[in-house]
Amino acid sequence: MPKLSPTQAPEVKLDAGAAAVEVSLSVEQRRGLFERPGTTVVAIVELTSKSYTGHAEGEEKEPQVKVRITGCEVARSDAEATTLLEAKRAMWRARRMDGTLDEVGPGPRDAGSVIADAFADYPNEREYQDYQRVKEQARRDEFVR
Repeated sequence: MPKLSPTQAPEVKLDAGAAAVEVSLSVEQRRGLFERPGTTVVAIVELTSKSYTGHAEGEEKEPQVKVRITGCEVARSDAEATTLLEAKRAMWRARRMDGTLDEVGPGPRDAGSVIADAFADYPNEREYQDYQRVKEQARRDEFVR
């Protein structure tokens, strides 16, 4: 793994793979982005580093890392968007107060706790898996008849 000096902060570039975003957008959101320039959608994204440059000692090239969006969920309602934006603002305030606004990497706060209450009524992973099993069993039962 490349190691940077404490004074170096690599430039982050987004690579062309944005399929995770596209599949998360509803048809209505896609049309809105196209038909009404300036439209905003709010999303939670996962970024995964895919390549880096400028890591060799003595190399003059500035360090750079390319990231790809490997997961994305887009808010489907105004309430979800408002909650995600408030979580973003809360995380920003925490970084600002902790003096970590310019730091790279995980901060001292647990982002999950910021939105846990707002999404408490959403299905958890076990409930989703149960739903998937029931759905698959119903599909199989349809063929048995």
